[in-house]
Parts: sequence; C-alpha cells; structure tokens
Amino acid sequence: MSTNKIALVTGGSRGLGKNMALSLAKKGIDVILTYNSKKDEALAVVAEIEKAGQKAAALQLSAGDTKTFDAFFAQVKSVLKNTFGADKFDFLINNAGIGIHASFAETTEEQFDELMNIHFKGVFFLTQKALPLINDGGRIVNLSSGLARFSNPGYAAYASMKGGIETLSRYMAKELGSRGITVNVVAPGAIETDFGGGMVRDNKQVNDYIAGVTALGRVGLPDDIGGVVAFLCTEDAKWVNAQRIEVSGGMNL
Repeated sequence: MSTNKIALVTGGSRGLGKNMALSLAKKGIDVILTYNSKKDEALAVVAEIEKAGQKAAALQLSAGDTKTFDAFFAQVKSVLKNTFGADKFDFLINNAGIGIHASFAETTEEQFDELMNIHFKGVFFLTQKALPLINDGGRIVNLSSGLARFSNPGYAAYASMKGGIETLSRYMAKELGSRGITVNVVAPGAIETDFGGGMVRDNKQVNDYIAGVTALGRVGLPDDIGGVVAFLCTEDAKWVNAQRIEVSGGMNL
C-alpha cells in the first residue's frame, strides 16, 4: 500500500488548481487532478508532478454535473488502486470553478444555475460522495473568494455561491470532526490567470485598480495561493479548522 498522502484537486489542469497541485507535490503529496475539457494541459501537469518525484493521475470531471459523480468516483477508486496502490485518499481540494461577470440586474437564470451547479451544488454533493474514500484524519479545502467579503459590481451570483461555501464549510467541519477531518476555506483575492476570460491579467485598468486597493501594491499570482492550500494539508496545520483564510495581499482593508 502507498505510504504517501494523496490529494484530489478539482480543476487542477490550469491556473490556481495547477499551482495547488504542484505545491502539494513539492510537499511530498501524490496528486489526482481533474480537468473539464483540456486533457493535454492536465497530462502536462501530471508529467511535471512525476518529474518532481511524486505520483499523479488526471481524470475528467464535469464539476457541475452531479449525475456524473458516481461514475467519477468509480474511476477514482480504480486509479487509487492501479496508480497509487491505495484504496482511499487524504485531501480533497474543491477548486474547480468558472467566472461569469454580470451585473445583478442582468444576470440570467441560466448563468445563475451554472454558477450554482459548479460552485455550490457540485461542491456539496462531490464532497458528500467523496466521504467514504477520504481517510479519517484527512483534510478538505474549499475555495471561496475575496468577493464574499467585499463587493465588486458584476459578481453578485458568483460571490453568493462562495458565501454559501463559507457557511457550508463550517457545517462540514462540525459534522466531520468526529472523523478527525478538518475543513477550511481559502479565499483568494484577484489573481492573474485566464479565469473569467483573463480580465484581471489582461485588462490594465482592472489590474491597476486592484493593485491600488491592495496593501501589498500588486495583483495576486497563482504562486501566491498554491502554497497556502498545500500548507493546510501538512501536519503543521493540523489544529486549523473551520477557518476562512483570505489570501489577497490585503485587498480593500
């Protein structure tokens, strides 16, 4: 059986998720990462993790489609056995997400449902179905957003789902504590990735504005986030539970 700890990172093929997966591998943790459509990107991350000396695998997951979760976990079981020599994993990182920018007045029901399915309902039921496969003493890290604390017009629906995740995380921590499983929230500030069409990265006006309201005077990078998630999966973080850790460089203080 594998002696290494194993993390499952959703949306691990690019952006923040990729950085989380690589940061976990640096801590000596093996990684299963999921991708939505870009298999090549996911396999490139797997190769990078293997080069760093850890085991890794990539699986397709539609994070907002709960009907696919049973089949997904059947695949997880088989990958655990065949690639990792294990029957369970230790850390679940609920990172998969999309960005939809629309004012409250103009948000459609379709946009609302898509955000809810991926960011809230999907996380709720994916985690529920993962419970039998997570080792006692494991960790769950849910991703929120600075936007659940401060309000920037255009993110009413997205941020509301993240607010839901923050409340859900406390309930998970309370109810899973008997198994020694901790549940924490990491809430990134604005980060330069291709998220939401790369708005933060590619729009100079947006980038300058965010740098101006951030105590450390710049926009976040993926590398600012992954290490915090990895830390929460180490022994050093064993007494951190039910916390919301904002990783924003001090936005809107």
